[in-house]
Amino acid sequence: MKTGITRAEFLRLGAGAALCAMSPFGLGAEAVEAQPLKRRATPTSGELLPVIGVGTSRVFDISPADSEAWTDCRRVLEHLFAAGGSVIDSSPMYGEAETVVGSLLGELQAHAKAFVATKVWTQGRERGIEQMQHSMRLLQRQHIDLMQVHNLVDWEEQLKTLRQWKDEGRIRYLGITHYTASAFDEVERVLRAQKLDFLQINYALADRKAEERILPLAQERGVAVLINRPFGGGNLLRRLIQQPVPGWAGDYDCTSWPQLLLKFCLSHPAVTCVIPGTGKPRHMLDNLQAGRGTEPDQALRQRLIEIS
Repeated sequence: MKTGITRAEFLRLGAGAALCAMSPFGLGAEAVEAQPLKRRATPTSGELLPVIGVGTSRVFDISPADSEAWTDCRRVLEHLFAAGGSVIDSSPMYGEAETVVGSLLGELQAHAKAFVATKVWTQGRERGIEQMQHSMRLLQRQHIDLMQVHNLVDWEEQLKTLRQWKDEGRIRYLGITHYTASAFDEVERVLRAQKLDFLQINYALADRKAEERILPLAQERGVAVLINRPFGGGNLLRRLIQQPVPGWAGDYDCTSWPQLLLKFCLSHPAVTCVIPGTGKPRHMLDNLQAGRGTEPDQALRQRLIEIS
């Protein structure tokens, strides 16, 4: 027997549906999209990035023959750009995601609007170069905004190439990624030993280990931070969406639990941008609202920690 409701069901029945029809400011969906996302500075350059982006793991691993999924992913990117967003994160690890991103950016004539981040995920210098060149072809890009060493695989060798590529103008920024707290000791060592532009790391209300050492160290070292897995493993969100959104959520211009959880991530001063993965336009609209309105503060953090 099915118990509880999914996020999609919640959004259809509750606050998410209200968002698509009416914003918390009494505006329709088009007017909501007209409110641009807040931006935060990238420490090494000062470039301002929108605080909400989109991840493509699993959700963009689709076939062009699946017209419904293709249309949904296209609309996800349309909503992102309409809101003033730009950050799209992918990887050769994500199946067809790079191909789909590149094709959709071409269809939308939106390459100039996109801040494209992808990764190198292999051993050895030559294989790393081949993989990155292949990613550029799939993404239909002559330059990549951010190239990251995925899950620290052969990071010493790959970072050497990334520095050379940055000097040559093939990439604008370089960084490292991981998605599990078990790797944080090594992440910390790399952060201390290397000059990086970006760190991508897991952080959520239900997964706060990164705030102990990793996020403060990134801030100290002047490294921009992308947050993956902002809903944790999903168990907390599945529990929360069965409860009414608290009345004080309106103080932060939030209408749903996913928005509150994303604002929790943004309440940490080290965080530059949160990249929740979705291939659903409704979810993208909901996520984007977390990048607008009242800035999250310590009071929001404490309230959410108490709830969790």
